[in-house]
Amino acid sequence: RCVEVFYIYFHAGRVEEPYVSITKKRQMPKDGYSEEVEKEVGQAEGKLCTHRSAFSRASVIQAFLGSAPQLTLQLYICVLQQEVTAARSIFMVLSLLSIVYGALRCNILAIKIKYDDYDVSVKPAAYLCIFLWRSFEIATRVTVLVLFSSVLQIWVLPVVLLNFFGFFFYPWILFWQSKSPFPENIEKALSRVGTTIVLCLLTFLYAGINMFCWSAVQVKLNDPDLINKSQNWYRLTVYYMLRFIENAFLLLMWYIYKTDIYLYVCAPLLVLQLLIGYCMAVLFMLVFYQFCHPCKKLFSSSISEGLLSCFKFLCFVCKPPKSSMLTDKVKAPENTDEAQGSSKTIDSQKGNSHQSVSSNA
Repeated sequence: RCVEVFYIYFHAGRVEEPYVSITKKRQMPKDGYSEEVEKEVGQAEGKLCTHRSAFSRASVIQAFLGSAPQLTLQLYICVLQQEVTAARSIFMVLSLLSIVYGALRCNILAIKIKYDDYDVSVKPAAYLCIFLWRSFEIATRVTVLVLFSSVLQIWVLPVVLLNFFGFFFYPWILFWQSKSPFPENIEKALSRVGTTIVLCLLTFLYAGINMFCWSAVQVKLNDPDLINKSQNWYRLTVYYMLRFIENAFLLLMWYIYKTDIYLYVCAPLLVLQLLIGYCMAVLFMLVFYQFCHPCKKLFSSSISEGLLSCFKFLCFVCKPPKSSMLTDKVKAPENTDEAQGSSKTIDSQKGNSHQSVSSNA
């Protein structure tokens, strides 16, 4: 692909192309109106766009299936040996930048897939917010996993497998619940077995991304494009709440079972720094979706409104049911009425007995 890209780039414009394709893109709405703009795309430009999309997807695969395990392993070795060499630190920094770049490309791909009909232009402020958001999120997540695995080597395997298989089977569970037909329009040359293998590889990558950070591209197997194009604030909120609770629990286990290699480490301060770092990642995410998202004008609701509705729903779920309180309140007047009725019957009986005694007298 690289050789073909350079060949096309240096030979573009020398020979007139026989035909061009016309693409229609809508601009971002201004004052409630959005104009549709037509653009001519030649064969060379179209091939370059195809290769660029392939490079973006390859960077995501390389980041989360190559650099992320490599960074975790290198940091784990540094913790056990209590030594950080210059070469290892350089490789860890490069691995972290590779993962952050892959996550950033994943965000941009998600935006362009969801809003394919619009001419999307990402500003530098948006890139900066995404970079800071992903840097804090991935760095704290990898550090938490390494600290937990350094003191509880056996128990890290169930944690990793539970996370991985949970995210791996989640799209399949949603697909089976929807009762949709099996997707067969992915590639005409693929058989049913080949399509199943491709979908398993896609969900495998999806699970690998969600192990370390929030996947901006949500897999939806019953959709023709295999991507969920709706903006689900509830799922985003639940993910970050559960991930924060999991990180806090793993740090608590590390704090309880820490060994002598952490003798010169201020454990409470480190735990506080990691939790604050994850909160900083959430803060930059909120800033991105609220102020820097290139398609924020197309949102049906802002991130603040979505999070507020999610918190209201969670508070409503956590509240005790009001039915028992209402039944108690209803029973109280009934009991008072019955007590009043019984007192009236007693008084009437007493009055009748007095009348009978006076008549006898």
